Amino acid sequence: MATTPRHLAAACLAALLCAAGASGGEYRPLPGGQLRSVLPADGVASDATVAPFQMRTRPVTNGEFRAFLHKHPEWERGQAPALFASPTYLQTWGSADDPAPLAPDAPVTRVSWYAASAFCASEQARLPRWYEWEFAAAADERRPDARDDPAWLARILDWYASPGTHPPHSVAANAPNYYGLYDMHGLIWEWVDDYSGLFVNADSRARGEQKSLDYCGGAAVSLADRRNYAVLMRLALLSAMESQQDGANLGFRCARDATP
Repeated sequence: MATTPRHLAAACLAALLCAAGASGGEYRPLPGGQLRSVLPADGVASDATVAPFQMRTRPVTNGEFRAFLHKHPEWERGQAPALFASPTYLQTWGSADDPAPLAPDAPVTRVSWYAASAFCASEQARLPRWYEWEFAAAADERRPDARDDPAWLARILDWYASPGTHPPHSVAANAPNYYGLYDMHGLIWEWVDDYSGLFVNADSRARGEQKSLDYCGGAAVSLADRRNYAVLMRLALLSAMESQQDGANLGFRCARDATP
């Protein structure tokens, strides 16, 4: 992916935060491998190769983000520059010391891509890339790839159909998936590092990396597996976002490259 001002700014933030040291949540190793992704263009399914990586077992919580704000007050509500955060950033928080009425063990939401990237950098991690997230999210409780199971897909779509009018409940309230990861579905939407390049142009004559501005429209026809609405809806949301934006049910978890 080409370097952009957004990625340059995030890289500078990451360098500063990594220099301050790391701590944080539990990470699990994932083996990587061949992934039948929904992303390939022109409706032709092909495998993507996912390198081994590590992923945070739980989404980042309000309590964890509050601890991050204590160390990095520049990311508090009202302190983050407009370039990095919209007016709705952390709008349900009073301050770093008073996030009421949010439960500390519920996932943090209303965070921008920049803020999520900065948090991950603070524990020497990064946001997961899309293929990594898709690889991890393909697993149910018993299988590494459950995407051909209509009952499993229907369970995910049932959550999408529920109105998101209440704050998310606590993380890890349900069983982890095959890889030991909690809440890959059924709790929040999640940022990925390369969200801005997810939709490819439906025109097979197009060349190079480009992002369609359509929310679902023409770009959706280029997906390889249009039956997998559970993943398509994630792509539709993320492709419509800008880096400084946030959402009432949009949070994140972090990932790392595999250790040598």
